[in-house]
Amino acid sequence: MVAADWPGVDPEWSREIEVTSTSSADTPGAVRSWHLLDNGAQLSRRGLVPAGTLLCVHGNPTWSFLWRTLLAAGTDTAQPWRVVAVDQLDMGFSERTGTFRRLEDRINDLGDLTAALELDGPVVTVGHDWGGVISLGWALAHQEQLAGVVLTNTAVNQPAGSPIPPALRLALHPAVHRWGTTTSDTFLRVTHALAHPPLPADIRGAFMAPYRSADRRAGVGNFVADIPADPSHPSYPELKRVADGLRGLRVPALMLWGPRDPIFSDRYLKDLIGRLPHAQVHRFEGAGHLVAEDRDIAAPVFGWLAGLGRDDASGLQLTGAKSGAPELERNAGTHQPGTGVPPLWAPLTELAAGPDGGDTAVAEMATDGGVSRSLSWRELEQNIAVLAAGLQQAGVGHGCRVSLMVPPGVDLTVVLYACLRLGAVVVVADAGLGTLGLSRAVKGATPDFLIGIDKALAAASVLGWPGRRISVRELPAARSRLLGVETSLDVLARGGRSLSQETPSDVQHPDAGPGPDAPAAVLFTSGSTGPAKGVLYTHRQLAAMRDTLAVTLGIRPAARLVAGFAPFALLGPALGAVSVTPAMDVTAPRTLTATALADAAAAIDATVVFASPAALRNVLATMGSLSPAAHDALGRVELLLSAGAPVPEPLLAEVQQLLPRASLHTPYGMTEALPVTDISLEEIRVAEADAATGTMAGAGNGVCVGLPVHGAKVAVIPLAADGTAPGSHPLTEAGVTGEILVSAPHVKDAYDRLWLTQRESIRTAGWHRTGDVGHFDAAGRLWVEGRLAHVVTAPGSVVTPVGAEQAIERLSDVGLAAVVGVGPAGTQAVVAVVETVPPARRAGPAAPQLAGRVRKAARLAGVSVSAVLAVPSQPTDIRHNAKIDRTRLSRWASRVLAGGRPGTP
Repeated sequence: MVAADWPGVDPEWSREIEVTSTSSADTPGAVRSWHLLDNGAQLSRRGLVPAGTLLCVHGNPTWSFLWRTLLAAGTDTAQPWRVVAVDQLDMGFSERTGTFRRLEDRINDLGDLTAALELDGPVVTVGHDWGGVISLGWALAHQEQLAGVVLTNTAVNQPAGSPIPPALRLALHPAVHRWGTTTSDTFLRVTHALAHPPLPADIRGAFMAPYRSADRRAGVGNFVADIPADPSHPSYPELKRVADGLRGLRVPALMLWGPRDPIFSDRYLKDLIGRLPHAQVHRFEGAGHLVAEDRDIAAPVFGWLAGLGRDDASGLQLTGAKSGAPELERNAGTHQPGTGVPPLWAPLTELAAGPDGGDTAVAEMATDGGVSRSLSWRELEQNIAVLAAGLQQAGVGHGCRVSLMVPPGVDLTVVLYACLRLGAVVVVADAGLGTLGLSRAVKGATPDFLIGIDKALAAASVLGWPGRRISVRELPAARSRLLGVETSLDVLARGGRSLSQETPSDVQHPDAGPGPDAPAAVLFTSGSTGPAKGVLYTHRQLAAMRDTLAVTLGIRPAARLVAGFAPFALLGPALGAVSVTPAMDVTAPRTLTATALADAAAAIDATVVFASPAALRNVLATMGSLSPAAHDALGRVELLLSAGAPVPEPLLAEVQQLLPRASLHTPYGMTEALPVTDISLEEIRVAEADAATGTMAGAGNGVCVGLPVHGAKVAVIPLAADGTAPGSHPLTEAGVTGEILVSAPHVKDAYDRLWLTQRESIRTAGWHRTGDVGHFDAAGRLWVEGRLAHVVTAPGSVVTPVGAEQAIERLSDVGLAAVVGVGPAGTQAVVAVVETVPPARRAGPAAPQLAGRVRKAARLAGVSVSAVLAVPSQPTDIRHNAKIDRTRLSRWASRVLAGGRPGTP
């Protein structure tokens, strides 16, 4: 197989070079032959001057072919880069030396090669697998030339107390090692099988090409044997030298990671982030060990290179250094006394110290309708203080990530605010993500501690979730050992209380509090439009969210809140509001009954209720069992909030009958910015009347979500003919449909370890691009028309789904409706999928009469429907029980309309 046969490789890149070795593995003066893929000559021939050099180092058992997309991009990009992708000695098409080369030798070898190439700065190293360690070893030794480092699925340290991955243990086993790595090609085939999706045959063939015989695979076996499995290994000191050296490496860094990797899992990524905390990180969900094959890494690498020296590239600023070795300053939030930003818990502390400190602050409901537990403001403050002291003694402190898997109530409130006061970063991923989504979220966040109830700890044990485990209640010794639990909140609180008797001031202020720009929380999106994304908030942004809610909705201290949605239960103390969670499964809103809601309202004489649309539907469905006393309790509610999905006016009208004194509001927002706009039932009716009469320009075609909340600005980027929003100039004029943008003090800080997603979301400077689509009317009200990802590109038109869906849902025999596109972009057919009332016996084409009514309703909304399918129930997200998975429905509809078996969507 020659270079002309390698897919994606220009034969002009392939070259060989003789290099004099200085490695201790060779005799003095030995000359070694290296094979490279190098686009330098091609750039020169074209008269292109590269901005620098990418030095790409493969791992085991790949070769320079792994970096072909970078070579192509470096040649074709508007800003060319020379790309030198090496075949390490004994690997790829480089010389088989007949020697055993250890890590130190390989780092030295790379230095010999770059010296022979007369490689000068600026150089950015790129490494994968054990090539990552070698590239970093070179980087540390050549900092005068170094401009940055790029890492993909690699490791420089084996975390204490954890064994090396099982696959590597097997490969190192004496009974397996030689046969598995050298005599046979098993190690290569197993590695290639880690690709997601599977490698095409020609790509697999190219990766196998240099290793066709056992004598060509000796380097593969030696590479495995040189893995420093423990401190006694000869290469361990060199690995430790590289690992320790990274903490002082002050150049921009980019990490592109495939989390579906049985070798270099997220724990190795966490270790690297700890050593290079300024690095930009992107985890490609679903990608694995061969991330350069699973995903396009060329675009992000060259996008990052284009921003070197700017804040958007690395979170660092170049401050007058030489081109090869820039000095860097971190743009990080640090403690800033006197900033005037009250911490999130300020109202709680004030109430505890005031005359109302003995009043109830937080309560839990029992299934029999009574209050099972409660704390006053003073007790809540004291419990938070002693638990914070206990947690600090256990090692929780500034920057520690703590995953909280505790149901809303007293325990969660206490531990949440204790962690925040310590400067820990709380990770909130709820069971509403489903088992797979929850597991993916927790593993991606890599918490240092996991605090949970017994059920959560059992899941952590079975599913391998990271973090030192702490139970809520003290467990029997045998159960603790089984679940790997170190201690409990009960034990830590007792320890903190003992400490308070010795040094009370230390308990009240266990350590210097976090600054307003320090990270505070990672909250996860619902996962209704793809894998749930972690959203990072600072203390400043959480405090701004609190203040926005207080001002917009008039929630003040002394308000009494029934929270049927977990985030609002947690914000209650921050608002100074008494809070109670009704007896329900908060991860399944449909479990809220009218009786449970009334019991909770009666327990605290509630003035505010928050419940999702799905929860409200079940409340209305079960209201027949309410007693007169229950009706009285609900009749005293002054404000109802419902969000998470569009809330139809008829549903709100029914709720108004149940809560006759309440002002009904449906704030619009998202995990990244909550809330963005707000509207009341009365305002909805005005907006819908404007739409029906045509008296207001822009009114109609979507859900009216009202005006921007206090401190927020909202705009749109117009949609193009292909259904995208490529522009960069925000508009607020009436009737222009586009992607919705928001700017506000409470917008998220960043997506967690999703650098590409974050970069896309802020590509319009000063704005967060929400991924939602909508328009303004002449009164400045926002109308939401759906998600950008769900826009249908029909021949000659762009169709947003929500307006037609609303029209269809007005039919008496239709529950939820979804409008999706089927077919190639630009020529898609518009298909309506309806949930029938009563539920259809099976999914498939709708009955002709129903299909006709659906088409007519959609036509009145300006949408021509090509086909109508019926389902017993729509696929919705678990958290809200309301967000329809239109992408999944589109795939299902395509299959059905192509003649496939309907099955379940």
